[in-house]
Amino acid sequence: MPKLITERRHFLRQVMSTGAVSVMAPLLASPFISTRAMAADLDLEKALSPRIFGNADAPIHVVEYFSMTCGHCANFHVTTYPEVKKNWIDTGKLRFEYRDFPLSELAVYGHALARAIPEAGYEAMLDLLLGRQAEWASAPQPLLALQKMGRIAGINEDEFTAMLTNRPFLEGIVAIAQQGYEEYTIDSTPTFVINGTEVVKGYQPYEEFSALLAATAT
Repeated sequence: MPKLITERRHFLRQVMSTGAVSVMAPLLASPFISTRAMAADLDLEKALSPRIFGNADAPIHVVEYFSMTCGHCANFHVTTYPEVKKNWIDTGKLRFEYRDFPLSELAVYGHALARAIPEAGYEAMLDLLLGRQAEWASAPQPLLALQKMGRIAGINEDEFTAMLTNRPFLEGIVAIAQQGYEEYTIDSTPTFVINGTEVVKGYQPYEEFSALLAATAT
């Protein structure tokens, strides 16, 4: 079986585990959206809306400013975030928000690809892009490698090109980063903002991050 088909099925299994089957199955069973629609009819409000996971009434709100090409961000997502999700988000104690802070043009495109996926599949796309960051971000032809990541989610070449030439969409992603800089003086990734006041910079092992959250909860 071709590797791409196997990877695409794995991506679908990840999405199914989030309960997003009804939203994502049509996406992965057919082309993402027509090129013309992608260029002209992308719902910018939905695509650029906050990506927040967890109980809306959770007492702790963590915002992560991250870049798709940041190795420390990828490390946090692969090693720390699964434990945070299991012990804090899934138990209703924490809501976690991802905010884009691209450190390069390539990172902008990576964020665009993740946001073009319906929100229910956003974290599955992050798992793919950050979990396999070296495969595309460090590739000799990174855009072609990123395009391959998009194909795993069912986005073809024309759709990928249309998405990455949607200027208002890309500018909206940069605006998220600009707001972070203006509001919290974010200048590196990953940076975490806890309950809108405490700013924590740099990669956090689970034990240290959990201790920060526990201190906030008390």
